[in-house]
Amino acid sequence: MSWLNIILLIWQVIAIMAVIHVIMDNRQPAKTMAWVLVIWFIPVAGVVFYLFFGINTRRERHVSERSMNQLTKRSMLEFAEQQDLRLPEKHKPLIDLFVNQNLSLPFKDNKVEVYTDGYQFFPALLAAIHEARQHIHIDMYIFANDALGCLLADALIDKAREGLEIRVIYDDVGCWNVKHRFFERMREEGIEVASYLPVRFPSFTSKVNYRNHRKIVVIDGVVGFIGGMNIALRYVKGTGQIPWRDTMLKVTGGAVYALQRAFLVDWYFVDRTLLSDRKYYPPALRGEQSGNNCLAQVVTSGPVTPYPEIMQGFVRIILGARRYLYLETPYFLPNDPVLFALKTAALAGVDVRVLCPKYSDARFVEWASRSYLREVVEAGVQVSLYKEGFLHSKLMVCDDAITTCGSTNLDFRSFENNFEANIFFYDEGVALRLKKVFLDDEKQSVLLTEIPGRMNRSFLVRLWESVTRLLSPLF
Repeated sequence: MSWLNIILLIWQVIAIMAVIHVIMDNRQPAKTMAWVLVIWFIPVAGVVFYLFFGINTRRERHVSERSMNQLTKRSMLEFAEQQDLRLPEKHKPLIDLFVNQNLSLPFKDNKVEVYTDGYQFFPALLAAIHEARQHIHIDMYIFANDALGCLLADALIDKAREGLEIRVIYDDVGCWNVKHRFFERMREEGIEVASYLPVRFPSFTSKVNYRNHRKIVVIDGVVGFIGGMNIALRYVKGTGQIPWRDTMLKVTGGAVYALQRAFLVDWYFVDRTLLSDRKYYPPALRGEQSGNNCLAQVVTSGPVTPYPEIMQGFVRIILGARRYLYLETPYFLPNDPVLFALKTAALAGVDVRVLCPKYSDARFVEWASRSYLREVVEAGVQVSLYKEGFLHSKLMVCDDAITTCGSTNLDFRSFENNFEANIFFYDEGVALRLKKVFLDDEKQSVLLTEIPGRMNRSFLVRLWESVTRLLSPLF
């Protein structure tokens, strides 16, 4: 037997073992088939890709983390007493879903400010940092070593010199191109900085696919920020000649308790230090916006939980819509439950609108999303493409009653692999404000049906779109 035949035999054995491993993992059938095709039809590289990005070790390795997650949530209950909390009956099933699945408590009397670009958000963030008196907590997927990142780092260093507690979490993959010296400079000034699931050999394959995609800032336990913006100059200036359009929320009121809890859970994961002191949940929050009864829940999800909580909430909202459902997402790669819910709502007569960027920052993902977008259009969903820049905003508004904003994209990665955080509001005022944001964006968009090249394609284009869609569960 020649060496070539021996190599081919070894390769076939390895490929068969990898395919069996994929099948035995009991994933969704679409994802299983995608991995099987990659392993079998892309020799060597397919197996290597699966080893790095496909092996599912999260259940076995993170049981203790889930237990600590529940423990830290319960520690917050000691400080979370609310007077005259009234839960609207029509929203109670969704509220109960998040409480039962995620122990995400509803908090009332919240005040919200909406920022739709970096020119609004970052001055507000710097002002809040300047006014901080006790502690600053930052949980970011990207903390870039550019002009804006250095400005934020300098502001944090100034507050550290004043004696404030400052903690920063950054994602190790999101900051792969950031030199360690950037974070070391902050550490030398007394700032506690930790990376989330650092990717190092030999543990590379068990961590690289599960990233902390959350964007949360908490200051003194009384001011919180959540949304889609990372700390990087492109969130202000855009990329190249393309402006950046995003959404970030500033929250004051009871929901800051939940944002604080989300950060402290992540801090335990990265530092193994459980912080549950009363000072992180100041009683001054109570009554500051008393009387507005603006209800909010902060919901986190990730691969360590038995259910995809945020995705479940999306499906519940979509299927519960009666008049309209407006949705913005930079990436449209819905899994089967969300795709089915969107088509069902549209076919039932609900005004379902989806807004995506016309120009994406991920070309392969853009190709994969095209067939999904046409599919929902055929079911009656109105799809528009934002043409005034890259739309990175992640929000949903339903029936002038429910709205959500956060880090979650409408794609497989956000639903299954990433650690995400969204805030859900049950308030007409907040819903109307974010509805206006959507409608303003829609005015700067073009209907998908008005772009002939997207609706009428050649055979080769259709074939390429189908191939990329087949692989979309792996993105």
